[in-house]
Amino acid sequence: MRSSLSRKDIEERGRDLVDALFKNIPSGVGSQRKDFKLRDKELKGVLEEGVKWAVDHGFGTDEDSNHIEARGCIENGDPGLVSNRAMERGRSQLGTLGSGNHFVEVGYVDEIYDDVTAGVLGLEKNGATVLVHTGSRGLGHQVCDDYIRVMLVASRRYGIELPDTQLCCAPVRSPEGGRYLSAMACAANFAFVNRQMITHWVRETFEEVFHKGPRDLGLDLIYDVCHNIAKMETHEVDGKRKAVCVHRKGATRAFPPGHGDIPQDYQGIGQPVLIPGDMGRYSYVLVGTHRAFNETFGSTCHGAGRVMSRHQAKKVAQGRAIVRELEDQGIIVRGASRGTLAEEISEAYKEVTEVVNVVDTAGISKKIVRLRPLCVIKG
Repeated sequence: MRSSLSRKDIEERGRDLVDALFKNIPSGVGSQRKDFKLRDKELKGVLEEGVKWAVDHGFGTDEDSNHIEARGCIENGDPGLVSNRAMERGRSQLGTLGSGNHFVEVGYVDEIYDDVTAGVLGLEKNGATVLVHTGSRGLGHQVCDDYIRVMLVASRRYGIELPDTQLCCAPVRSPEGGRYLSAMACAANFAFVNRQMITHWVRETFEEVFHKGPRDLGLDLIYDVCHNIAKMETHEVDGKRKAVCVHRKGATRAFPPGHGDIPQDYQGIGQPVLIPGDMGRYSYVLVGTHRAFNETFGSTCHGAGRVMSRHQAKKVAQGRAIVRELEDQGIIVRGASRGTLAEEISEAYKEVTEVVNVVDTAGISKKIVRLRPLCVIKG
């Protein structure tokens, strides 16, 4: 999200803002909202309708939907293919951040590389921004676990030899493949709604802390994009246009200017691409390119990527005051536990600037602005 606020505004109220965000957005392992639980009928609506359900229930507006991949709904989601255990896990976790590398980061535009494109996105030097990273929580995790068991059996049935059982699979057009894609669509729709609700609570929190209304805050959604998802798309393969299943794992879409699946107001610049780094360095906004569409099925990376396991990061962070280290850099952070912050230290990740420069130089996404964090809440 972009904002009408400035870096200075955030710095003046940073501690109050972090505390309020941490209070209003449940974070951490098993986090859930005590004041919001869904009945089965409502949860099925979430899984089938995605962001439309959220907007109909007062979480954001249709304008938000215009700036969400697939308008916030992957079609053909069938809640009947989602297990009771997955439904149970999702029922209390909608509107929560979760744990691991999930975060809400309030920052500002630190560098602009393309003034014209930044202007189309509404991003100005020193303007405040909000970046949210979370997904389908326990519901999506359970869908994955459930269908791994199905795919192990299916791999044998279809005579697929596996070098590793984690690569278990089935043909896309098989009954097992079709059922999984429908269940996965439900998980994706849950994730869209989860982020939309957090977006709504971010806006309410800013209103509470800055005593300003929505119009003055200008917290508009620039873009919401998936990663870790399989989607049916049309691409050119060996000189012919074909329907293919594109699985982006640790990757995100980077569609070019003029593509029919990106918002009307971005037709001239390409789809926004969001590449976060870590809580102590930078994040980037880029746009998709024709080269990406031709060479990588319209894909680019979705983050810096880890260079340390969580266990290694905890060992490196032992005895250090991580919160103080970040405060010395002008970054206020709140985490669900000290262990979470230790796992997420900057050294645990690649230097995101180097990663972004690679995809920019390769031409599969074009960097537009660099964001620097000021306030971060981690699960």
